[in-house]
Amino acid sequence: MGIRQLRAALLVLSVSTMGSATIGAFAAEPLASEEFTVDSMPPKGPHWVYVIDEAFYNEIDSRVRVFDGDSYRHLGQIDAGFNPGVILSPDGKTTGVTTTYFSRGGHGARTDIVEFTDNASLAIAGEIVLPPKRAMMEPTYFNLSYAPSGRFAYVAYITPAMSFGVLDVANKKVVTEVDTAGCALVIPTGPSSVSSLCDSGRLLTVALDGTGHETSRALSEPFFDPDADPIFVQGIPSATGYTFISFAGQVHDVGFSGDKPVIAAPWSLVNAAERGVWRPGGQQIGAINRRLARLYVPMHKGDEGAHKEGGTEIWVFDLDTHKRIARWPVTAQHLKPAIAVQVTQDDKPLLFTGGVDGTVAVWDAVTGHVRHTEKTLGQSPWFFLTP
Repeated sequence: MGIRQLRAALLVLSVSTMGSATIGAFAAEPLASEEFTVDSMPPKGPHWVYVIDEAFYNEIDSRVRVFDGDSYRHLGQIDAGFNPGVILSPDGKTTGVTTTYFSRGGHGARTDIVEFTDNASLAIAGEIVLPPKRAMMEPTYFNLSYAPSGRFAYVAYITPAMSFGVLDVANKKVVTEVDTAGCALVIPTGPSSVSSLCDSGRLLTVALDGTGHETSRALSEPFFDPDADPIFVQGIPSATGYTFISFAGQVHDVGFSGDKPVIAAPWSLVNAAERGVWRPGGQQIGAINRRLARLYVPMHKGDEGAHKEGGTEIWVFDLDTHKRIARWPVTAQHLKPAIAVQVTQDDKPLLFTGGVDGTVAVWDAVTGHVRHTEKTLGQSPWFFLTP
C-alpha cells in the first residue's frame, strides 16, 4: 500500500462514525499507473569492459557487468546462469553466453543453451538450445567462440568425451557435433576452421565446409610438454593468433593466419635467477595490447602447483624484443593479488585487473598508475572482455 493510500485509509477509519457520506469525502484519488521503459545503452566508448562475474559463492547466478573505465559507471548487466562461457561477436554488436539452467534453481531438469544479447539494449536477441553436454568450466575465450564471419559459433562439449557443436547463428540452430578425440575447447583459427588443445601437447584443427560440416582434420607437432610444463588453456588473442603461457612462464605464440597453425619458438617470462621462484597465475593470466605490442601478466612468487594464485605484480613485456619493460606492484597499491587482467586496444589503453577479493582496478596501461578501484562489480571478476 502506498503512503497516500495508507493515510486515506486511516482518515476513513477515524471518521467512520460520521456517516457514509462523510467517509466518501475522504477517499484518496487513484494513483497514476507507472510505465516501465528500457533505455538503450550509451554510445560505446573505447574503454568499456565486460566483466564476467563467476559468482563463485552462488554459481547459478553468474553475471556479465558492463563497466566504463572512463566514467567508472556500471552501465548494465547480462544474466549468465551457471558456469557461463561468454564471448563478443566479431562486430561487437552481440554478446553470446553459453550457460545451464536447472528447473528448480540448483537442481531439476537441465537445459543447456546459448543466449544472444543485443549490446545496444542488453535485451535477449535469440537463443539456441544445446544438447546437455556443454563444457562447464571457468570462462575462457574458447568455451564459446565465433567464426570470423559471425555466421557460425562453436561451443565446447565434455561428457567427459570431448567434441564441439557447430551453431548456425542466423537461423538459431545446432548444425552438427564434431568429435575431437580427446582434444578440448574451440579456438577459431580461420574463416572456416576450429582448433582444439590436445593432452599430447598438439593442436587438432578441423576444417569445415560452407554448411558447417567437417571436411578434414590435421594434428600439429607437439608445441608444449603437458607433463613437464603444461600450459594454461586461457589463450590470449595476439596480432596473428593466440599466445599461450605455461605454468613455469614459457610463452608459446601460435599464428593462425594461414592454412595451418604456425608455432613460434618459445621464450621465457623469467630469467635464470627468477626461474622456479616467480610464476604466472590466476584465471585470466595475460592480456595483449596489439597496437603497442605489449603483454601484461600477473606474476607471483610460488612453488610448483601455485598456478591458480593471483599476481602480486603485473609484469609488462615488449613482444617485439621479448624483454620485460616494467614491473607494477599490485599489493603495494593496497590491492589484493590480481587473478585476471585485460587491456583495451586503443592508443591510450587502460588495463583492468580483477582481485581475489572481487575488486576491479583500472590502471593506465602505459604508466602503471592506478586510476580507480571499483568494489561493486560482483564477487569473482575472473574474466574480462573488451570490444
